[in-house]
Amino acid sequence: MIIMKTKATKGQVDNMVAEIKKYGLRADVSKGEFRTVIGIIGNERKIPFDHFAALPGVKEVIKIEAPYKLISREYSRFSERLTNGNKIIKVGGVSIGDKEPVIMAGPCAVENKKQLFKIAEGVKKAGAHILRGGVFKPRSSVHSFQGLGAINRKMAEEALKWLRQAGEEFGLPVVTEVRGEAHVDLVAEFADILQIGARNMYDQDLLTAVARKKKPVLLKRHFGAGIEEFLSFAEYIAAEGNRNIILCERGIVPVGKGREYTRYTLDLAAVPAIRKETYLPIIVDPSHGTGRGDLIFNMSCAAIAAGAHGLMIEVHYNPAEALVDGRQTITPDELKNVINSCREISRMIQSEAN
Repeated sequence: MIIMKTKATKGQVDNMVAEIKKYGLRADVSKGEFRTVIGIIGNERKIPFDHFAALPGVKEVIKIEAPYKLISREYSRFSERLTNGNKIIKVGGVSIGDKEPVIMAGPCAVENKKQLFKIAEGVKKAGAHILRGGVFKPRSSVHSFQGLGAINRKMAEEALKWLRQAGEEFGLPVVTEVRGEAHVDLVAEFADILQIGARNMYDQDLLTAVARKKKPVLLKRHFGAGIEEFLSFAEYIAAEGNRNIILCERGIVPVGKGREYTRYTLDLAAVPAIRKETYLPIIVDPSHGTGRGDLIFNMSCAAIAAGAHGLMIEVHYNPAEALVDGRQTITPDELKNVINSCREISRMIQSEAN
């Protein structure tokens, strides 16, 4: 990280960027009210720290030890304008990372237009802020329902239009998963937030392609990834100049016979740990984290108490009818109870903090 002097000229900043590129590196330029900060992206062994520190207009060069440099709290002290230490990501009229927990809710899979609109109406009445719905569904078995998007491109576009229309009718921004690079342009045309699912967290090319759309990206933690890995792959999105990243904890692989009781182990300790490492907002997905609708209320409340900025919950008016993951789905009435309780917990924590 290169911190330029307060009175550094545009020419000196441009010269610094040119020097960085000369060494086969990339520059991330953040212009603040008083000074410019330049993050260096690329092979650390190529960086001539002493040479850069001696160039005109440079105040100091700081080496950030964390592998996720651009999203680290250390970097944000100079490069980001934060609210109460957090980055606020605005999607429509919704602020993610602010004081009020943001609830993303809807069906695991978009099944048909009538189903989607009925659920959208239900989650809106329950108090949700963002509509979620899967058009492309990564599944463990090739014989399982892969989402309407897997049928053909025409059906995928139709389902995405339904999602967009439902969001507009009920005043909800929409989030849906991008399963592969081939779908990036299509999904970005209709969705407000582009989701990278847990299985694709390691797909660097997909992360890069989605980041370049300059839309907010919701990145889910892989079920076998450590916290450092998770944040390091979020860095791929930031390295493309897109720091509108929403992190999502959705559970890690259970130990021993844990899977007999929950689908995954919801790692809520990761929430405050990640908040100490990065300024990015983090939400929790208790639906995948537990795999059980009867545990969502408890784990949602616990997630907000742990410091999560929001939740992603699967909702269906009749979970028994859901084509995908009905066991981990709740009804709109149950969602309303979750939202009301989580709001109270959030207010209580903020009151104690003040």
